[in-house]
Amino acid sequence: MSNDIHPARSAGGVLRSGPFSLQYKVEGRGRPVLVVGSVLYYPRTFSAALRQHLQLAFVDHRGFAPLTEPANEPVTAADFAFETVLEDIERLRAHLGLGKIVILGHSGHGYMALEYAKRYPKHVSHVVMIATGPSHNAEHMTMAERHWQEAVCPARKAKLEREMAQLPADLAAAPEKRFIAFCLRMGARSWHDHDFDAAPLWDGVHVNMAGFDHLWGEVFRDIDITRGLEALDIPVLLALGRFDYLVAPYEAWTPYRPLFRDLTVRVFDRSSHTPQLEESEAFDSVLLEWLKSR
Repeated sequence: MSNDIHPARSAGGVLRSGPFSLQYKVEGRGRPVLVVGSVLYYPRTFSAALRQHLQLAFVDHRGFAPLTEPANEPVTAADFAFETVLEDIERLRAHLGLGKIVILGHSGHGYMALEYAKRYPKHVSHVVMIATGPSHNAEHMTMAERHWQEAVCPARKAKLEREMAQLPADLAAAPEKRFIAFCLRMGARSWHDHDFDAAPLWDGVHVNMAGFDHLWGEVFRDIDITRGLEALDIPVLLALGRFDYLVAPYEAWTPYRPLFRDLTVRVFDRSSHTPQLEESEAFDSVLLEWLKSR
């Protein structure tokens, strides 16, 4: 395979996998970067300037993919097995006609990017993890909570308290959208500007809650990223926001750093959970320079 998107799929399309319609969208030019997540949400978080240097192939995973019509039966946690999600990413890479790729994942999708690289190393040249903690286990979530309690100003805490008071009404009105509602109400913990309105980023995004309950609630809680790291001979970029209160603070990565063969860590000083949007110029520069250096 080449490093060019298949011409017939250069704009976008749908790849069916089981009961899901995995959407993909390709934007920009240059080295292909497979961005795992929602084809609606994630294109809104990367700059237009970056698309002048990289070809960004945005792909859904099952948590964001609409169900193929008509759905034969309700989806369950079994439909979102982590291994199956990784196999879907491989099917999408092959469907797009790509050879070696840069694989990029933000937040929990960083685990998808890293684990995909471990399973399919011959197809990956670089791994980019953005705003990903070492795991979502109790220890790391306790570190995130302590960071929040000790480092945050009263105004930001008051904003979160007001937002969370409205969350029960959101959940009662649209329980199928509780992941989105939670993300929006947690803005004080996830944006450097705690008054930032993230609602337009989520406009039209479909969420399969069974997938998020399983992946974020179980898989990423129990994940052990150290497994297979000794064999991973692929450069990894870990991009973190200094003011990210959703995941464990960047210091939590300290004991894991020596386990990577080639790890670069960059902390963005005016970012929280989404540095590619909050500091897009700085993020673009770091990413492009890192790719050039590797």
